[in-house]
Amino acid sequence: MNRVVEFIVGLLFGLGLILSGMTDPGKVVGFLDLAGAWDPSLAFVMGGAVFASLFAFLFARRRTRAFLGGAMELPTARDIDRRLVTGSLVFGVGWGLAGFCPGPALVSLGAGHWQALVFVLAMLVGMALHDFRSRELSAG
Repeated sequence: MNRVVEFIVGLLFGLGLILSGMTDPGKVVGFLDLAGAWDPSLAFVMGGAVFASLFAFLFARRRTRAFLGGAMELPTARDIDRRLVTGSLVFGVGWGLAGFCPGPALVSLGAGHWQALVFVLAMLVGMALHDFRSRELSAG
């Protein structure tokens, strides 16, 4: 049953990304181009997501178990450190250059867009390099 629920949630997420325009790199770049022909429509999409997430997290804090029975594991870290800032910068630069972030890139890849394939491959290489470097630092 969990896999069916996961599939439905993923499908709804993907459809939401498509309907909102988050899978269109041109729309994303238009949103990020503050000095040019700025398109503020994605700010409403993100604002809606933050607003809905606020209530979801408030509700989740009161629970000890997830709806599907697993343990409720909410983030606890509150520190703003170098890793967080560096990761945020890398994410933002990648989003601005490619017009994709991971979720919309996977949806676009599923829709057959070759640009998303390039992005996802680069993302996987970056993840592998990060894991390799983390293991190297912890071993030495």
